Amino acid sequence: MEKARLIVVFGDQLSDDLASLRGAVPGRDVVMMAEVVSEATPVPHHPQKIALVFAAMRKFAARLERRGFRVLYTRLDDPANAGSLPAEVLRRMAETGLDPLAVLPGDWRLRAAMAALPTEWLEDDRFLCGSADFAAWASDRKSLRMEWFYREMRRKTGLLMEAGKPAGGAWNYDHDNRNAAKRDLLRPAPLRFPPDEVVEEVLDLVAARFGSHFGKLGPFAWPTDRDQALEAMAHFMAHSLPRFGFEQDAMLAGEPFLSHSLLSPCLNLGLLSPLEVCRAAEAEFQAGRAPIASVEGFIRQIIGWREYVRGIWALKGPDYLASNALGHDAPLPPVYWGGPTKMACMKDAVGQTRDLAYAHHIQRLMVTGNFALLAGVDPEAVHRWYLAVYIDAFEWVEAPNTLGMSQFADGGLLGSKPYVASGAYIDRMSDYCGGCHYKVKEKVGVTACPFNLLYWEFLDRHRDRFQGNPRMAQMYRTWDKMDEAHCGRVLIEGRALRARIAAGEVV
Repeated sequence: MEKARLIVVFGDQLSDDLASLRGAVPGRDVVMMAEVVSEATPVPHHPQKIALVFAAMRKFAARLERRGFRVLYTRLDDPANAGSLPAEVLRRMAETGLDPLAVLPGDWRLRAAMAALPTEWLEDDRFLCGSADFAAWASDRKSLRMEWFYREMRRKTGLLMEAGKPAGGAWNYDHDNRNAAKRDLLRPAPLRFPPDEVVEEVLDLVAARFGSHFGKLGPFAWPTDRDQALEAMAHFMAHSLPRFGFEQDAMLAGEPFLSHSLLSPCLNLGLLSPLEVCRAAEAEFQAGRAPIASVEGFIRQIIGWREYVRGIWALKGPDYLASNALGHDAPLPPVYWGGPTKMACMKDAVGQTRDLAYAHHIQRLMVTGNFALLAGVDPEAVHRWYLAVYIDAFEWVEAPNTLGMSQFADGGLLGSKPYVASGAYIDRMSDYCGGCHYKVKEKVGVTACPFNLLYWEFLDRHRDRFQGNPRMAQMYRTWDKMDEAHCGRVLIEGRALRARIAAGEVV
């Protein structure tokens, strides 16, 4: 007979099929969970994010109790709360006399903090590609292109495959998914959930303890248990998936959701599994209710990009967090914490981040991320901001997205070129520019779009690194054909603008 174990469940491991719970026996094994201040404050996490995690944890604990488990649950305001997860594990070990069993957390800081405990660790097999499998895939490759990884994942899962070939005849329909959004009244809103009694109690706690953190606590309407997550998934599949692909890269002022699913918090907490979400999307295509471009684009984000960045995170280890290939060292501008700005796009993206703990991937990549990269902000500061403010941000997924894709801090491991753009891109993909203080068509002068000045100054500043990049050659050819006097003025004004941003001035 196997001995009883103390099963440690972390706040983003709220899955019935968690490896440590799979063989657990109610009445024999004991589950422990803990709300601790040390996990809410390494960065000043958005109040809605803290509330979501605590509420989902409490509901999952109740779910386990209904299955017959004894659950030792520590609330944040419990007088005996030891304040950190390692200390809580030691306290529960002493209380029960049991040895701990846990699934490896997706955070290098927490792994290091837990390392001294006599814990038996299990791999987190909720991912479709395990760390060892990803390392094997990466071992003999000169470049780790996500597209080739994604195709392997399609073959492995069978998603959107027909007789061994990709459905529709192509692996990737990204070229169909780059449209600007049209402003209309027919776009369905994602399903939102008014707080119940459990959530209300957590909201009161978070307001009292973390009210000084950046971000509004309400209105709070996120799914906090598996049943709600399944409802949210079904609603997205029926109402928004059909047009998801066509406007996934678009931005509209005051329209934070467009046709995005908002399912990433549910996935990253473990309330939904990646395969069940992808199979639900595939079923919509097979039933003729959603086009291949939308379904493929959605599935690619999950079994392609999500699995890929987790693999990179595990492969490169904790040193990856210190990546700074471009040597950027400017402080994070005050606008990221809600400071004033005359830039309409930054005001909208940061404003909705403050209000909702959410912005979709193009707002993160091509507005806030693009601005930070062009302005030369320290990538660690950018990483800590993204980790703090977004509801779905956990280190394993956030760090590679920020340091690799957004800030090119890893020197091109994730992306073959930096994701930088002038104001023309934002104008093409959004309606921000029409009402902005700055003029997107102006290249120099006091009302020139800051993205225009910063873009060319960035390319000039990093020319030695990027001029030989085939994907950037056209940009340098364009720059070299410009009038010499104009280029000189752009550089003078661009450098001055970057210095003002670094000094914390309003832009």
